[in-house]
Amino acid sequence: MAYLRGDKYLRMCLVHGARAVVAKLGDKQDHVSCWVRDLIQRRGYLRAVVALAARNARLIWTLMMKREDYRPSQN
Repeated sequence: MAYLRGDKYLRMCLVHGARAVVAKLGDKQDHVSCWVRDLIQRRGYLRAVVALAARNARLIWTLMMKREDYRPSQN
């Protein structure tokens, strides 16, 4: 049932993008960076990368459906 996983190329791009973000976390203290660091500790590096890719995919889908531009939160 590989057809249920969506577009292979898009999935690869999302994972590569998430991998780049995780590689450059450093000691950033924003909400997403702290979440990713905690996830790496609990679940491991690769699962954290895939979780971030899935999170980004949901965010992109929501922005497309609502026809909105991305506005980062002001925390």
